[in-house]
Amino acid sequence: MHVSVCQIKLRLPENHSLKGKRQVIKSITTRLQNRYKVSVAEVDNQNLWQLATLGVACVSNHRRHADETLANVVKFVAQNYPDVELLSSEIETFP
Repeated sequence: MHVSVCQIKLRLPENHSLKGKRQVIKSITTRLQNRYKVSVAEVDNQNLWQLATLGVACVSNHRRHADETLANVVKFVAQNYPDVELLSSEIETFP
């Protein structure tokens, strides 16, 4: 069993309220959960309007599959949310 985790730091430059941020983050997390069957949560910067940090986790029998899934998650966010700036992403896998 392999567990891969990813930390994605986002900037929402067009956002001006926590309510607007929640709408964007909810949209991202729901789409990722439905499309990739991963666990997603906002893990840092909850009180900042224009910054968000998402934690994404994937469990798989194969390390390569878990790494590819999270790489696809990062790519999906970058391609499908043009109003959101991807600041950084880090993927780590544990056997």
